Amino acid sequence: MDLQSTDGMRRNSTLICAPIMAESVDQMLIQMKRAKELGADIAEVRVDFLKNFSPRNDLEALIKQGPLPTLITYRPKWEGGQYDGDENKRQKALQLAMELGADFIDIELKVAQEFYNFIQGKKPEKVKIIVSSHNYKCTPSIEDIGDLAVRIQATGADIVKIATTALDITDNARMFHIIANLQVPVIGLVMGERGLMSRVLAAKYGAFLTFGSIEAGVVSAPGQPTIQDLLELYNFRQIGADTKVYGVIGNPIGHSKSPLLYNAAFKHVGFNGIYLPLLVDNVANFISTYSSPDFAGYSFTIPHKEDGLKCCNEVDPIAKEIGAISCMIRRPVDGKLKGYNVDYLGAIKAIEEALGASSGAPASVSPLAGKLFVVVGAGGAGKALAYGAYEKGARVVVANRTFGKAKELASKVGGQAITLAELKDFHPEEGTILANTTSVGMKPRIEDTLLPKPLKHYALVFDAVYTPKSTTLLREAQEAGSTIVYGTEMFINQAFVQFERFTGLPAPKQLIRDVLARNT
Repeated sequence: MDLQSTDGMRRNSTLICAPIMAESVDQMLIQMKRAKELGADIAEVRVDFLKNFSPRNDLEALIKQGPLPTLITYRPKWEGGQYDGDENKRQKALQLAMELGADFIDIELKVAQEFYNFIQGKKPEKVKIIVSSHNYKCTPSIEDIGDLAVRIQATGADIVKIATTALDITDNARMFHIIANLQVPVIGLVMGERGLMSRVLAAKYGAFLTFGSIEAGVVSAPGQPTIQDLLELYNFRQIGADTKVYGVIGNPIGHSKSPLLYNAAFKHVGFNGIYLPLLVDNVANFISTYSSPDFAGYSFTIPHKEDGLKCCNEVDPIAKEIGAISCMIRRPVDGKLKGYNVDYLGAIKAIEEALGASSGAPASVSPLAGKLFVVVGAGGAGKALAYGAYEKGARVVVANRTFGKAKELASKVGGQAITLAELKDFHPEEGTILANTTSVGMKPRIEDTLLPKPLKHYALVFDAVYTPKSTTLLREAQEAGSTIVYGTEMFINQAFVQFERFTGLPAPKQLIRDVLARNT
C-alpha cells in the first residue's frame, strides 16, 4: 500500500481504518466509497452485519468492487460481534476472503490456532492475518497485556490486535508501552470515552492502524472518533513521534471547544503539538502516569482546578492567591510543573471592555472600581473572578450553595458571603455586576437558570458557561436591559494567553475567534 497516495505530508505511517457495517453489499460499497472520500486508508468490512450473507458472491463483490484495501472481519457473538452460527462455516468464509484477494483478515485469538491448522499454511503472499483479542471489561496490568501480546505473536500473526476497555484515562499508558515496545505491527486500542487518546496518539506511538467511523455515533466500538475528526480536528497525518501532547483536563469534558481552537491554531502556526480532551477522574494519578516531557501542558476546567494546583511544583503567585489553576506547563529544562491562573484575565478583561464601552471611564481607572460585583460559585472560576474583581477595586459578594465556601472566599477578598437561596432576594444597588461561574445552564440542561426574573437590578451580567453561547440567564438579563458578556469572551481571552504559554508564539487571534464563532 502506498502511504503517500492519500497525503504527501504524512508524519506517521498509521493507517485510518473505517468500519463498514451494513445489511447489504450495495450499502457496504456505498459506505466504502464514502470512507475513501473522507480520507480513510482501509475498510474493515464487518460481514457479520450482512443479512443473508452468501460468502462467495458477497466477498467477491466487496473485495473486487470496493474502492479501498479490505480487512475482512466476521466477528462472532462471543467476541462482541453479530455472527451466531457454525464456527467451521465462519472460518471457511475467512479462508475464502483470503483466496479472493482480501488485504487483511481478522481472526480471534481464541480460535487462531484452530484457524491456522484449518488453512494448513495456504495463505496468499499478499494477505496479512490480524490475530485479535477484545476485553470489554477493563485494561489489564502491563504484565498481562505483555503476556497476551506474546501469545498472539506465537500464533504466527502478521499483526497483533489488542483492544481493552478504559476504566480510567491512565489505562492508555499501558497500551502505549506495548505499542512502542513490540517488534511486530500492533493495533492497540483502549475503548470508551476515557480511551480516546489511544485512538489519536496511535500515530505518535507507531500503531499499525486506528479506527475512524464514517459518521458520528455509528461506531463498531465505544469511543471511536470519526474519520473527519481524526483528520480535521486532530490533524492526524501531522502527528509524529516527537509531537508534544497538550489537553484540557476536566470531567465532564465532551462539551469542551478547546480542542477545536488549539489544534486549529497549532496547525495554523506550524507548531508540532496535539491538543486532546482529557476525561480525568483523579488529577494526581493522571499527572504521575504521563510524566514524560512529551506531555507538555494542560488547561484545567471543572472540577479539577484546585486539584491541579496541588500537583504543581511551582505556582504563580496569583494562582496561589486564588487557590486554583487553569493552566499547567511542564518546563522543558527540568520537567517541573508550573501552574497559572489565566481565567480571571480572560473574564475581567471581557467585563471591563463591556463596561468601558458603556461608561466612558478613563482608561487608567478600571470601570470595575467601586462597583458591587456578585460572584456566583466559589470553585476555581469563582475564586478567579472574585480575586480579579477585587484587584480592580470592586466590592465583592460571593454567593454559593454551601455558605462555608462562600465565606472562606469572601474573607480573602474583603467581601460579603451569601447563600444561593439568599441571592434570589438579594436586591443590590443599581449598577451591580453579576458573574455566574457555576455550570448551571450548561448543556444538556440549558433551561436551568440561577435567578428568577426580573434581573433589572444588574447593570451587567456575565456567564462563564459557553455551551450554549446564549444561556437562559444571559437571554433573560438582556430582556431586562442589562449589558451581557458571553462566556465565550472569557474563554477566548484566556485561550490567547494559554496558546502563548504553550507554544512561546503569538496567538493567531483572528483565527481562534473565527473557529469559535463557527462552532458556537
